[in-house]
Amino acid sequence: MAFIDDEKLESEAQVEPVESQKPMLDNIDDDPVFSYQEQRKIIRQVDLRLVLMLGALHCVCLIDRGNIGAAKLAGMSTELHLIGNRYSVIAVSFFPPYICLQALGPILIRKIGPVNYLSAVCLIWGAVMLSAGFVKSWTQMVGIRVIIGALEAGFFPASVYLISTWYTRYDLQKRYAIFYFLGCVASACTGILSYGITFMNGLGGLTAWRWIFIIQGLLTCIVAVIGWFVLIDFPDRMKTSARKFLSDGEYDFIMRRIGKDRADTVLEPFNFKKYFAAGLDINIWAFGFIYFSSTTTAYAISYFLPTIYADGMGFSEGVSLCLFAPPFAAAGILMYVTSWAGDRYHIRAPILIFNALITMIGLPLLGFTEGNASRMVGAFLTTMGCNSNIPAAMAYQANNIRGQWKRAFASAIFVGLGASGGMTGSLVFRSQDAPNYHLGILTCLGLSCLIIVLVILLSVRFYYANRKVDRGELVIGKLPGFKYTF
Repeated sequence: MAFIDDEKLESEAQVEPVESQKPMLDNIDDDPVFSYQEQRKIIRQVDLRLVLMLGALHCVCLIDRGNIGAAKLAGMSTELHLIGNRYSVIAVSFFPPYICLQALGPILIRKIGPVNYLSAVCLIWGAVMLSAGFVKSWTQMVGIRVIIGALEAGFFPASVYLISTWYTRYDLQKRYAIFYFLGCVASACTGILSYGITFMNGLGGLTAWRWIFIIQGLLTCIVAVIGWFVLIDFPDRMKTSARKFLSDGEYDFIMRRIGKDRADTVLEPFNFKKYFAAGLDINIWAFGFIYFSSTTTAYAISYFLPTIYADGMGFSEGVSLCLFAPPFAAAGILMYVTSWAGDRYHIRAPILIFNALITMIGLPLLGFTEGNASRMVGAFLTTMGCNSNIPAAMAYQANNIRGQWKRAFASAIFVGLGASGGMTGSLVFRSQDAPNYHLGILTCLGLSCLIIVLVILLSVRFYYANRKVDRGELVIGKLPGFKYTF
C-alpha cells in the first residue's frame, strides 16, 4: 500500500502561500460585477472562439492520423505491397516522434503563442498529408507518418493546456468532451468521407486511396488558415492582445473566476528544473496510465474496426467504411452525458469506472462471439466506453493539478502516455490474429481493469489527503483550501 500511504505529495507540507494566493470562495459564480446570466454569456463567447475552433483542428488532426485504415481498404495495401507486418509498421511509425516531442508543446505554445503555433503546425502537417497521395513505396509512407507524428506531437497537450487555463475545474469536463467529441465526429466521418472519395478512383490517373490523402490533407490546410483568424491567446495576455473580443472588465472576470478556483492565473517565469521536477509527482503518472489504458483501446478501434467489419464480419468495403460512423456517434452522446454529470455533481472517479465497465462488456462481445449482431453491439459498447473515458481522464488530471508550468508538464506527460497507447493499440492487433484479434481484445480488456484499479487507489489517496486539509494539517499545491477531486 505504499502508493496510498506515500506522503510526498508535491507541496503538501504546511507552507506559507504567496501573497497573490487567497483561499478559494465557496461559490465560484458569486461575482461582484456580472450577474450569473452575464457570466454565462461571456463564457459562451470563449467557448465559440476557443473550444469549437480547437475541436475543429482536433477533428482534422484525427482524420489525418487515422485515415490509413480507410486507405488500406481502398487499395493502398495492394499498390504499396503491404505484406507481412508492413501495415502495422506504417501505423506505429507515427508514434515514436509523437511521444518524444510531447513535452515541447506546452512550452512552444507559451513562447510562440497559441494562434501562431497551433495554426502553423496544422497547416504544415496538412501539406505533408496531402503529399502522402503521391508516395511510390511503403517506406516513403513510413517517412510521411514519422513527419506527421513529429508535427502533431505538441498539438494535443498544448490544446489541453490552453483550455485548462480559461476554465474552472468544474467547467472543464464538458469543454474537453466537446473538444474530443468533434474528434469523434472526425473518426465517424472518416469512413463515410473516404467511401465518397473512393468514387474518384482513376481521376487524374490517381487511385482512390491516394485521393483520400490528398482531399483530407487539403481540408486540414483550409481549417488551419481559418484557425489563424479565430483562435485566441491565453487569458492573462488577452487584455493587451490585438485579438481582443471581450471588454477589459470581462477579461478581469475570467481572471477573477480562475483565481477563486485555483489561484494560478499568473504565469511564473519558466524554470527548466522546476518544469521537469513535476515528473516526481506520482499522481501525474497515475493519471497518465489511466489515459494510456483508454487510448490503447480507442486507437485500436480507430485503426482496426473497418478491417474487423470486412474480414471478421464479411461486410463489403463500402459497408465497412460506412458502418464505422454509428459507434462513434453513439460515443459522442455518452461522452457528453457523462461529462455533464461529472461537472454537475463534481465527480470524476465514478465516471471513469462506469466507462471502463462499458468497455469491458463490449470487448468480449466484439472479439469472442460468433454472430454479427452481438459483435456489432460489442463494437458500439467498446467504442462508446473507451472514447468517453478520454475527456473524463483529461478532466480528472486537470482538476488535480495546480500551477501553470506543472499543468503544462502534466499535459505533456499525460498525452505522451496516451500516444504510447496508440502505439500499443497498433502493435497488439496483429495481422496474424485477424479476423478476431484475440490478443488485442484481451490486452484492451486488461487495461480497462487497470483503469478501475488506478482510479480506486487514487480515490483513497485523495480522500485521506482531503481529510488532512479539512483538519488544517495539509496545504496542497501551496493553496489553502485546495482539495482533490475524485
